[in-house]
Amino acid sequence: MLSRLHIKNYALIDSLDISFDEHLNILTGETGAGKSIILGALGLILGQRAEGKYFFNQQKKCIIEGFFKVKNYQLDTFFDENDLDYEEETVLRREISLDGKSRAFINDTPVNLTILKQVGEQLIDIHSQHATLEISNQQFQLLVVDLMANHQELLENYKSSYKTYKKKVKQLDTLIEQSEKEKAELDYLQFQFDELEQAKLSADEQENLEQELQRLNHAEEIKSNLLNASTLLQNQEINALNLIKEASNQLQQAERYQQDINTLGDRLKSCLIELKDIASEIEDIEQTISFDENKATLVNERLDLIYSLQKKHRVNSNLELLNYQEELSLKLNKILFADEDIERLQKEIQEEKLLLIEQAKTITLNRKNAIPAIEEYIIKILTEIGMANADIKLEQLVKEENYFDQDGLDQIKFLFSANKGHQLQELSKVASGGELSRLMLSIKSLIAKKTALPTIIFDEIDTGVSGEVAHKVGNIMEKLAEDMQVITITHLPQMASKGKSHYYVYKEIKDNFTYSQIKKLNNEERILEIAKMLSGEHPKESAIQNAKELLFG
Repeated sequence: MLSRLHIKNYALIDSLDISFDEHLNILTGETGAGKSIILGALGLILGQRAEGKYFFNQQKKCIIEGFFKVKNYQLDTFFDENDLDYEEETVLRREISLDGKSRAFINDTPVNLTILKQVGEQLIDIHSQHATLEISNQQFQLLVVDLMANHQELLENYKSSYKTYKKKVKQLDTLIEQSEKEKAELDYLQFQFDELEQAKLSADEQENLEQELQRLNHAEEIKSNLLNASTLLQNQEINALNLIKEASNQLQQAERYQQDINTLGDRLKSCLIELKDIASEIEDIEQTISFDENKATLVNERLDLIYSLQKKHRVNSNLELLNYQEELSLKLNKILFADEDIERLQKEIQEEKLLLIEQAKTITLNRKNAIPAIEEYIIKILTEIGMANADIKLEQLVKEENYFDQDGLDQIKFLFSANKGHQLQELSKVASGGELSRLMLSIKSLIAKKTALPTIIFDEIDTGVSGEVAHKVGNIMEKLAEDMQVITITHLPQMASKGKSHYYVYKEIKDNFTYSQIKKLNNEERILEIAKMLSGEHPKESAIQNAKELLFG
């Protein structure tokens, strides 16, 4: 509910601060006193665009703040989703600077107008005789029927299941599209995989082949080096082995006279044995070395294949080629088994679709059963408030099973006629502003106990009514205000007398400036204001008595 409205430097308002009652609030005042200005200021904090300059004082910016108690509106999820601080008393603020630029805030956090409007729509419904608002909206009309059908749990389960169903349908479409795209590439991917598989690559093959090619290309040089080494060790007249053997003999002779030389002799014998082994191995290796042109050709061809594959797939090693081969294998398996995944998902979707259709049929039946009571109630209330010849029918259009949506299988249309004998038509085509306002009042009074409605503001809903009808409109509004906050702008004393709080909007002139002001009336002031509404600026005693009767019975 709107607990407080603060307006600063807007139109004819210098500074205004209004606190509202949680039930029925009445605003009265002469035409042009500023009631519409207050509504205009309220509209700005509900997300309406600032289409002009609104300054009372051209040297200051315009500020409008609304304080709302939002505990019962389940807005905490919305606040979380939009990174807003949730407060049980939430403040919406709008600032318009001198250059016409506008800024909006929710609990001091800057927001864009879209967010401000989304919050505003859940807090206040401003209804005037010049605006149809949601009453002509088919979603609102469907909401009315659903509230009276009393199947909220079923409807919520259906909507949740429908959301899951649509998500899977989208997933299936993506899977089919992806599968078709991949199937178009299947031959090419298979060719790439076969090529790599036939190559029979191993991770360290390239390095081994490159080393082998080095040996083959330098075979003569290697053989020559080995022969030279062997010659130096053992194959020439004076060679390393003979020299070491002679040195070993000399040490043996010396150790007869000096015992500590024997360790040197042992070490030299070990060296001699090792050198003999080395010489033997050199000989063996040298015998195996030869230039094999055919083998070099084969190694070159194999390396050319490896280099070609690496270049083709833009990698630098066999390991990367093997990784890519594995990726291709996974892709090919995915493509080959995609049809199974698609078939499985199609089966799931079909099963969920059948369940949704069954739920939708139950919802359709509930709506059908609720409609007669809705029509009866609205016609009854319209008759009480001076529209005895009005008629309303709720047309339920049931779609074919395959065309169910998030609302089920139904479209609801409110068909209306204000005059006897006239054909029922859609609201937007036949109802006037005043008729729509009274129709909205009837509907709101019907659903008020079924949902936590936002604050509703009726702007001059009394147009075209008077006398006893005005009493009945006031009674309905009073009853409506038991379950929600109602703010009503009226010119009728019968309706003004019903309010819990009564505010008087007026103009005053100070220092050659005209100001709009508002004040909350006490009981004595209310009596006088209603008496003026009954008989004019200077009410007689009879009018005052009549005002007391209206107020206090």
